[in-house]
Amino acid sequence: MKLTKLIPASVVASALPLVAFAQDAEVAAPTFDEIGPYILTTLLFLIGGFLVMWMAAGFAMLEAGLVRSKNVATQLTKNVALFAIASVMYWLIGFNLMYPGEWMIEGIMGPWFSTTSLEPVGLAAADASLDYASVASDFFFQLMFCATTASIVSGTLAERIKLWPFLIFTAILTGVIYPIEASWQWGGGFLSEMGFSDFAGSTLVHAAGGFAAFAGAIVLGPRIGKFKDGKVHPMPGSNLALATLGTFILWLGWFGFNGGSQLAAGTVGDITDVGRIFANTNMAAASGALVALILTQLVYGKVDLTMVLNGALAGLVSITAEPLAPSLLMSLIIGGIGGAIVVFAVPALDKMKIDDVVGAIPVHLVAGIWGTLAVPLTNDGTSFMTQLIGVVVIGLFVFVVSLIVWVILKSTMGIRVSEESEITGLDKAELGMEAYPEFSNG
Repeated sequence: MKLTKLIPASVVASALPLVAFAQDAEVAAPTFDEIGPYILTTLLFLIGGFLVMWMAAGFAMLEAGLVRSKNVATQLTKNVALFAIASVMYWLIGFNLMYPGEWMIEGIMGPWFSTTSLEPVGLAAADASLDYASVASDFFFQLMFCATTASIVSGTLAERIKLWPFLIFTAILTGVIYPIEASWQWGGGFLSEMGFSDFAGSTLVHAAGGFAAFAGAIVLGPRIGKFKDGKVHPMPGSNLALATLGTFILWLGWFGFNGGSQLAAGTVGDITDVGRIFANTNMAAASGALVALILTQLVYGKVDLTMVLNGALAGLVSITAEPLAPSLLMSLIIGGIGGAIVVFAVPALDKMKIDDVVGAIPVHLVAGIWGTLAVPLTNDGTSFMTQLIGVVVIGLFVFVVSLIVWVILKSTMGIRVSEESEITGLDKAELGMEAYPEFSNG
């Protein structure tokens, strides 16, 4: 029996427009195939972003553990402040400078002071650009990389730099220097056109931060007593438990750093690749730690925990340029070489009388260069010469501009605390408070 025989014809006729509207609405409704990639990639950016944000805690704990107790509160203050500054500067200048809609100088310089705008509240699928992810999630994810670059500088210059000059440099690094050089690759600039490849930033983030730190260390000079009478005098950190915690936090955050850099999660292939990146990232870290552990035993006769921690980090930095293409075996090799780099680069830096408190230059600069040059070993889409050109161009730009900024800061407001303040400790001199007030300074 048909339903229409039980309902008056007039009622059926009046309902027909509603039925037609419902049918049209059903046809117009987007399918999951249309909105799924947008939703899943946005989710990848948000999850990856908060994992990378957690790395800020890792850097803070690592640095707090590797500086002396009289400087811990200052180091923690710098890490909180640099993240806040990076957040503001990347919104104000950096994001659109790094990802320009239009180039001011084609392939080299994007627009200045083009602030980031987010989607409207309650965005409808019909009004969204479904070919990628939300602007908000993309901005949030990319901001975390910008802040990471500044964190690298913080550890190298610890225990003798004034707070405010450091924060001014951080504003310039995160608002201008990092976005410009990163745009050359990730923003579709000239290095991208050349075929340079840096998947998640071994050079664009880590080596860049290392070059900025290296320039600062040269201008700032070593800590009092570090190099005396032709000898290197160790200055042990205050808390190796904190340093170890910081390393594990960084290790965890790196899964977001590298995995999120797949930049897509809407297909079986994409999400499988994210899993592959996780596995390769972990293998490189493990290998870097093991190689540093074995080498310190062989070279020094005893295992050095700080070298093992930095070995793991160097393995992570090394695999960051290409965490997708390698096999687990190649990831082990790439990360292991990163761990070896730390063991030999730290004393080499001491011979140059460059004082790097936490070992950031060997870990981020030297291992970052190695990881970038190693990309052609597993990715046949680039070449050693192209990778080398990219490293040199980025290195020269970041180092020279950073050097100029450091020199200007030194000549105008001074960047180094007084000898008395350095001996007393930056916590009392710069902040008037101590991280461990119940203990004597060390």
